[in-house]
Amino acid sequence: MPGESKMSNGSSFNEFLLLPFTDMRELQLLHFVLFLGIYLAALLGNGLIITAIACDHHLHTPMYFFLLNLSLLDLGSISTTVPKSMANSLWDTRAISYSGCAAQLFLFIFLFGGEFSLLTVMAYDRFVAICRPLHYGTIMGSRACVKTAAAAWASGFLTAVLHTGNTFSIPLCQGSTVDQFFCEIPQILKLSCSDSYLREVGLLVIGGCLAFVCFIFIVLSYVQIFTAVLRIPSEQGRHKAFSMCLPHLAVVSMFVSTGMFAYLKPPSLSCPSLDLVVSVLYSVVPPAVNPLIYSMRNKELKDALRKVISWTFFSHGKIAISLHK
Repeated sequence: MPGESKMSNGSSFNEFLLLPFTDMRELQLLHFVLFLGIYLAALLGNGLIITAIACDHHLHTPMYFFLLNLSLLDLGSISTTVPKSMANSLWDTRAISYSGCAAQLFLFIFLFGGEFSLLTVMAYDRFVAICRPLHYGTIMGSRACVKTAAAAWASGFLTAVLHTGNTFSIPLCQGSTVDQFFCEIPQILKLSCSDSYLREVGLLVIGGCLAFVCFIFIVLSYVQIFTAVLRIPSEQGRHKAFSMCLPHLAVVSMFVSTGMFAYLKPPSLSCPSLDLVVSVLYSVVPPAVNPLIYSMRNKELKDALRKVISWTFFSHGKIAISLHK
């Protein structure tokens, strides 16, 4: 990737200017505090889920294996955008280096692309568990789980390599100001020379079509899942099945709805302030809220989280007592 890009007037630049949330110093510090709170909540929630699943052998099942991967992707995705935005607000700057922008774009596509692929895999896992329970152990064996999770990560990585390389090979002639609080493809394409962005637009259309196919697969999976659940005679069985599916369905709904509104809203609704709010909704909120959604109705996960928390405080208490003695 090149270290700098040429401007139309022949000069060069080695940094971009991101869109600030505000120019008032007090509000910049408020933005820093709010984002710090959200970031720490995401680190705590996802970190607890990863620890609980890794340490509790009762949770060593395909569903929780995929949930662990989802938490890793959430941690990575929120760490890609939020710390840089916090630093810019704290130091009252808008700058991000050219290589930093390219890295941020790559990681954002990699992690969000991998997350959507993983959510698709998780829908298939729920479908097999409820609609093909007798074959679940065979279809979703440990090797199959590792392969499908690896495929989800690999799909995000390949997508990121393709889009990042293509986006940053386009000549930029419209300045260096990115109308977003992090580097993303649509805002960088606005800086490109006329007609030079058509190749990347074509790739985006293809990527959008593939994402739509995944979305239809998830919808069809849940149509069959709910059809099967409604046939379960016992109310307790139906409740257990719904408890398994509703958190995943809620995460998918939030992920898809915010992303679709951000990228498919009509141009008449587009303005920097609204784009800024929407981008927070789809890039910052889900990684922080997902742990809460998954743990709210899941008794096994809540029990494992209680064990992790109680063990942490108990061990720290023992250490403090021994040091005091």
